[in-house]
Amino acid sequence: MHTVVSADGTELGYEARGDGRPLVLVHGTSARTESFRDLAPHLAEDFTVVTYDRRGRGRSGDGDDYGLQREVEDLRAVVDAVDREPVVLGHSFGGLVALEAASELDVDRLVLYEPSVLVGEPHGGDLAERVRAHLGDGDRVRAVEEFFDAVGAADLLPRAAVEQAAGIAETVARELEVVEGYDLDDPETGVPTLLVVGEDGPDHLREAVEALDETLAATERAELAGAGHLGINTAPERLADAVRAFRR
Repeated sequence: MHTVVSADGTELGYEARGDGRPLVLVHGTSARTESFRDLAPHLAEDFTVVTYDRRGRGRSGDGDDYGLQREVEDLRAVVDAVDREPVVLGHSFGGLVALEAASELDVDRLVLYEPSVLVGEPHGGDLAERVRAHLGDGDRVRAVEEFFDAVGAADLLPRAAVEQAAGIAETVARELEVVEGYDLDDPETGVPTLLVVGEDGPDHLREAVEALDETLAATERAELAGAGHLGINTAPERLADAVRAFRR
């Protein structure tokens, strides 16, 4: 394991495996670097795959102040630590981080798998508040269950994953606050961007991808047949194929 220090002094743990152009993977809400355990082996023959724990979990520290800019600074620190301009792949909330950071980073290409961008208010606009309410009652498990129920992942995750997520429930709440407060406005990544959706993924995230496809200057689309929002685990070969095809 390697470490890098972000702009606010927070230490982040990351790993690199494989050989080739660097590919930085940015995980989603309630997740850790282990979320990419199924995907990384399928990419390591063509890329040096870099995975890191986002702040507040795993082998990474945290800071007193939190916001999307802190996540951007963290990703910048990891990108700056690799030898060449990387491809960056962000999943879910990690996709939002990558989208926000891309124009400020020296990256080769961007892959966004169902980034957490809201078009309208698919969860009623108060999911973060509902999660916070459960935390206020001391029920960390119910807090993350509220999140998984709302995003349609409750039936896709084993109980062990729910219990692990409960350990970082506060990060779930604060990231939901970022998502609900994010204004898509007029984004631009400045690099070729692959937008990925799962055939069975949530409708509101498909709408987000469609909105980005209409707005960004240089995009390609890929759809993972038979996969949903967790295609990084259920369809890793197909996702890896899409990334390799995009890289050529």
